[in-house]
Amino acid sequence: MAEDEQPGRGALAEDRTDLAEDRTLLANERTFSGWARTSMASIGIGVGFSALFRPVEPTWVAKAIATLFFLLAAFLIISAERRACALQARLNAHKIHDLATMNFRVMAIVISVGAMSLIVAIWWLT
Repeated sequence: MAEDEQPGRGALAEDRTDLAEDRTLLANERTFSGWARTSMASIGIGVGFSALFRPVEPTWVAKAIATLFFLLAAFLIISAERRACALQARLNAHKIHDLATMNFRVMAIVISVGAMSLIVAIWWLT
């Protein structure tokens, strides 16, 4: 290969920067997934707590603690969505297909609505 056909140092540096940006976008998606799993785990703990301690008197104590876990789940997923969307807006995908910010929002809304529905269910349907 002739010396004039080799890419310049500037082009190589730009490629490395583009790949780093792609890795950051992928890490952002993995981080959001981790927070979504944590949020779902919080919902699971709330459901388990509500079911396990239902016979305990007064019943409102178990319901209140379960409600705290459901609210924590909603807070976690909404916070994760805001951070993920903010980072996603600042970066550009180069060689990967990144997740649309709308997908982050849809997942956050669905999990939050589910958590709020469980609060309604344990307080008014039992």
